[in-house]
Amino acid sequence: MVKRLFDFCFALLGLTVLSPFLLLFMLLIWLQDFCSPFYIAPRMRKKDVIFKMAKLRSMVTNADRIGGTSTSGTDQRITWVGHFIRRFKLDEFSQLWNVLIGDMSLVGPRPQAAFDASFYTEEENKLFDVRPGITDFSSIVFADESDILKDAEDADLKYNQVIRPWKSRFGLFYVKHHSLMVDIKLIFLTVFGIAVSYTHLRAHETRGNL
Repeated sequence: MVKRLFDFCFALLGLTVLSPFLLLFMLLIWLQDFCSPFYIAPRMRKKDVIFKMAKLRSMVTNADRIGGTSTSGTDQRITWVGHFIRRFKLDEFSQLWNVLIGDMSLVGPRPQAAFDASFYTEEENKLFDVRPGITDFSSIVFADESDILKDAEDADLKYNQVIRPWKSRFGLFYVKHHSLMVDIKLIFLTVFGIAVSYTHLRAHETRGNL
């Protein structure tokens, strides 16, 4: 109950504060091809229960029909705006709406597509014991997931062989040890990671202009 109240209040505050930035990127995405700025991704909330996860669209329209579910940093389906919002996880901010309505939590195992969840073992099915989240341990460890996959011949295969098993381990650890204090620490680490990424980018641009 406390976690749900925390999620609701934080999501409401986040949507209020971030609404100008969300509107700006929605406009930029729409101006690219005059199509919806959102990608509605079907994700597993519980075993055999699917919900619609909202993301700012970082790829061309119908990208899921012309490629796999996993995305590398060099994926040609990513738009120029998409590269920026993916780098700083801005496409995830719209999921605060999913938190607000109760589909997701701020912190929890990242929701999986039905295809990826079909590979779950009996142990991994315990990930459905808690609400999926916007961030968790794996979101921090695999913040550069697209770079890890960029040289893979089959991004989906490498994801399911290397990344997904580790995401499940981190997720199961969270299921066993989650608390409000753990959630607060993970939110702080996520924000800190985004800030560090932005600082590194600015430093790189500064050196490039010297």
